[in-house]
Amino acid sequence: MTMTAAPALGTVHLLPQTRQLRALHTIIRDRHVAREQFVAASGRIIRQLMETALDLLPYEPWDVPTPVGRTYPGLRHASAICGVPVVRAGESMEPELRAIMPGVPIGKILIQRDKVTKLPRLYYSALPADIDRRQVLLMDPMLATGGTALAAIEVLLGRGVEVDDMVFVTLLAAPEGIAAVHARHPGLRIVTSAVEERLNENAYMVPGIGDFGDRYFGTDITR
Repeated sequence: MTMTAAPALGTVHLLPQTRQLRALHTIIRDRHVAREQFVAASGRIIRQLMETALDLLPYEPWDVPTPVGRTYPGLRHASAICGVPVVRAGESMEPELRAIMPGVPIGKILIQRDKVTKLPRLYYSALPADIDRRQVLLMDPMLATGGTALAAIEVLLGRGVEVDDMVFVTLLAAPEGIAAVHARHPGLRIVTSAVEERLNENAYMVPGIGDFGDRYFGTDITR
């Protein structure tokens, strides 16, 4: 069977900007929204992101018999797949990937900004032994400066994963972050639901969403 890849549509894949998507963004960007609404709306967007990312992976022909005795000329994934969230915020994206692909292996990468150097620092990684033979969905809901994404990409490269076999899946992306990632890896595919206006002087995205991980996991509550 001949392997066929998704058509090249550029390296940034923006979800269709429908009214429904805008309504979901209205919920998650509202600073006063209840956490359960934030989680539910985020999940609906993330599901769309995952479906779009999976459509970018290579497929191969796979014919199946139908219940009426005909043959359907179908497709199936041509390579094994792996999800790799950047802990902690990226773990919010796991449930939607698992809902689509219940048995998919999930790796982990923990990267945090060093308080002294202000540079991303790798603290932990756990990845499938055969990750270099898989298509990898690298998941982090926010792409701001691009520093964390670049550090995570380097971890995958160090394990033998080619950039062409990665898709970076993110809820929001800043132009500065996209530019930083593509300056080093111009072929990396990025799937996002929104490209923000810019970063402000504190490197927060504008109009933004706040700290996604804190809001999703409920650790932004002040006493």
